[in-house]
Amino acid sequence: MKQAVRIIKEVKKAVVGKDDVLAKVMQVILAGGNILIEDIPGVGKTTMALAFSKAMQLECRRVQFTPDVMPSDITGFSMYNKATGKFEYKEGAGLCNLLLADEINRTSSKTQSALLELMEEHAVTVDGVNHRCPSPHIVIATQNHVGTAGALPLPESQMDRFTVRLTMGYPDRESEISMLKDRQGANPLSKVEPVASAYDIMEMKQTVENVFRSDEILEYIAKLVGATREDANIALGVSPRGTIAVSNMAAASAFLHKRDYVIPEDVKRVFTDVCAHRIIMSTQAKISDVRAESALSEILRRTPEPSMRGLKNA
Repeated sequence: MKQAVRIIKEVKKAVVGKDDVLAKVMQVILAGGNILIEDIPGVGKTTMALAFSKAMQLECRRVQFTPDVMPSDITGFSMYNKATGKFEYKEGAGLCNLLLADEINRTSSKTQSALLELMEEHAVTVDGVNHRCPSPHIVIATQNHVGTAGALPLPESQMDRFTVRLTMGYPDRESEISMLKDRQGANPLSKVEPVASAYDIMEMKQTVENVFRSDEILEYIAKLVGATREDANIALGVSPRGTIAVSNMAAASAFLHKRDYVIPEDVKRVFTDVCAHRIIMSTQAKISDVRAESALSEILRRTPEPSMRGLKNA
């Protein structure tokens, strides 16, 4: 847990005033998931991803998605070698520890779909051959708001593969002044020191996987997710993949709060971030301007929490 705190502390040197977002990104990394950041340009999305990769000593690659980016740019391709008379695999940008997919919704649907296997299986298949990504493997994607020039909406199947959707937003005035001071004479990324390795991340992930989740907590998660499928304001509820994501993120939250067991507060802390991008609001809800976050907050309010008894591992 101390190492995760040290990673966040290093990233703060480059990203000022976004402590809550940094903690959530760290949780996703420990939960073995992927991150979608939907925001306006220039708020530090790329800087944050690069800072995390540097602090964790991970191989980071960045792809700027445009309409002419091809699926093979992500997955790799086979090239004929005249000297050997054989086809040889040339790996794509996706086979790294941390892939920064910038403006993912500016590229074609065909290229977007190339990320599906990569994000779910942490591998790509080219000409029938499976190529594994190094561990850990994380995709941090950014997208512009739908309606921005050149932006295309991501399909539900791809949205569902992102563990959370986050927004960084504008910094407050004090943070913005601090940012200006930090950038006088040096790039803040140069101040970020490596404090962990890929091996350390995998060890922490293993610890998070072993965080105890009682039957009462699992039932609580299932009730919350089930309520999204029955709510009149929601046309499409959270998928079983989302249920697993809530459980994993709650375990990561417990880990960062120095516990080896999940409590209801952990579930409540992650529920909206995990589920808001996975649901589709009904037509009536859209007309009434009911937002996904509001619907999920109401589900949290009316769903009884389990008692604290029996939540710890015996």
